[in-house]
Order: sequence, then C-alpha cells, then structure tokens
Amino acid sequence: MQAADRSLPTLLQKIEGIGHVTMKWVDSLGFGTALLYQSAFWLCCGGRRKQQVRLGAIVSQMMEVGIRALPIISLVSITIGLMLAIQGIDALKDFGAEHQVTYGVALSVVREFAPLITGILIAGRSGSAFAARLSTMMINNEVDALRVMGINPVRFLVVPSLVAMMIMVPALTLWADLVALLGAGLYISTDLGISMGTYIAQTIAYLGTDDVLHGLGKSFVFGVLITLVGVINGSSVTGGAEGVGHVTTRAVVHSILSLILADLLIVFLLTR
Repeated sequence: MQAADRSLPTLLQKIEGIGHVTMKWVDSLGFGTALLYQSAFWLCCGGRRKQQVRLGAIVSQMMEVGIRALPIISLVSITIGLMLAIQGIDALKDFGAEHQVTYGVALSVVREFAPLITGILIAGRSGSAFAARLSTMMINNEVDALRVMGINPVRFLVVPSLVAMMIMVPALTLWADLVALLGAGLYISTDLGISMGTYIAQTIAYLGTDDVLHGLGKSFVFGVLITLVGVINGSSVTGGAEGVGHVTTRAVVHSILSLILADLLIVFLLTR
C-alpha cells in the first residue's frame, strides 16, 4: 500500500508534464496561426494603414535565403542525384531492369528528395539565422522599441522573411530538381552507355506536370513552416546569450521535425 502511495505523486507529475508540453504545443500552434493571419493582413492591407511592406526588405531577404544558398543547394543536390543513380542501377541489376532507373530517379527527386533536402538546408541555414536575429532583438528590447515608434513588428520583421521564403524555397527546389537530375544523368549515361539526349527525353516522358507541382507545393508549405517556427522560437527567448543559442538550436530541430511531419501528411493526402 505504501509503495502504491509513493508511486501516485510520480504518476501525477508525469501526467502534469505531458499536459504542460501539450499546452505549450497548442499555444505555439495558436501563435503561429495568428502570425500567419497578421502577415496576410499586413501584406494585403498595409498600404491602407500607411505601413506598406517594404519591397527592399523582401528583396534583401530573397537574396539571403535564395541566391546565397545556391552553392550548398547545388552541391547537395548533385550528390543526391549521383547516389540515387548508383543505388538504383545496383538494385535493378538483379532484375535486369537497370535501364528503368531513370523513371525511379526522376520521380523520387522531383516529388520527394529535392523539396525535402532543400527545406532542411534552408531550415538549418536561414531559419536558424532568423530565430537568432529575432531572439537577440527581443533581449535588447528592440521589438518593444518598434512598437513604441508605431511600427508593427509583424509587418516589419516577419512579413518580408515570410514572402521571401514562399518565393525562394520553391525556386530553390526547382533548381535542386535540375541539378539532381543532371547529376543522375551524368552517371546513368556513363554507366549504361546511353546519350544525355536519350536520358533527358526519358526524364521528360516520365515526369508530368503534377509531379513537378507536387514537389513545388511541398516546398511552398515548407517555406511557411520554416518562417513560423523561427518566429515562434525566437520570440520565446529567455535569458541572455545562452538563451539565444538555445532557441536557435530548438528552431532548427523543430523546423526539421515539422517539415518531415508535413511531408508525411501531404504525401498521405495526395496519394489516397
């Protein structure tokens, strides 16, 4: 009886901990939904309130998110394409169907690997930087200073990054498609002895518009998630420099987790 009495507080503590974590996730979900609504409002109606979203800020964020990420996106994409081609040919040789590797590589790159790898790289590169910048501003009371000056922080800080992500992540995904398929084609044409023209013709024949839009649609959602997760984590900072490092790491982990879960949900819904 005494052992049961001692185990009861431990059980209650565990239940309380689960409830606390659940409420934090629900609160973050509500905050993210409110951010998305406010961002859409300021993007559409900011001009009427004489607080128009600055085009220069959007372009600056597009340069940071997109153009400066091209080298790492290109390197990883061509590596992914080569690995898929190598593994695909090796697996299909057992069935004498190695010439069908183009079909598998084309679909897997366009529908899955390119959007997911691009999203993870952007989450680690730009999502973490955004969370670190916002958390530093929160600690230095710069966000409160913006409110005092009559500047809405969502319009000034969040909307340019959100718009840049929604534009550049799909654009980078399309670039990753091309680079990964090029890398796969270089190996396939060399190993199987077919010309690049034949490989390109096969790829175009196998891929449809729906396949390309499938990947681009995912990447659009990924761009929104990366921005919202960065804002949620950056705005919840506590402490000093240690807190900034903590929320930055947490933003990357949460972004990658949210991308994978969103990818799973999208695939499940679109393939039913």
